[in-house]
Amino acid sequence: MPSFVITEKCDGCKGQDKTACMYICPNDLMVLDKEKMKAYNRAPEMCWECLCCVKICPQQAMDLRGYADFIPLGASCVPLRGSQDIMWTVKFRNGTIKRFKFPTRTTEEGKAQPDGGWSTGSDDLKSPVLFTEPDSLGLSAVPTIKR
Repeated sequence: MPSFVITEKCDGCKGQDKTACMYICPNDLMVLDKEKMKAYNRAPEMCWECLCCVKICPQQAMDLRGYADFIPLGASCVPLRGSQDIMWTVKFRNGTIKRFKFPTRTTEEGKAQPDGGWSTGSDDLKSPVLFTEPDSLGLSAVPTIKR
């Protein structure tokens, strides 16, 4: 279900040229209405439901239209982004509330290792092995099917 803006909460990221939701949307769907200074989803039918805009919104002015199996019965799923983590508050249909906290980063910015510390496999693009195989599989060679 597509994301939408709660206009009462949206402040257009305080008049900047580009709102947080515009910056983060991988499908370039979010737009700032310069007259109202409110963001909106210009093509909800194209929304990937990635929740990037919902997670990044500093005013919590973004929400996602939930699926019919739980929303009509009062359920919700709301993220609250902190500087180091995201807290998800999930309200189930029976009224039970659970909160889950996840870090937004597991390594310092700029310190992530693309190979994860594993030795890399073949540099040949036609090779059937993945980037860190066979080392990351704990094998001396990648198993193959004999034909």
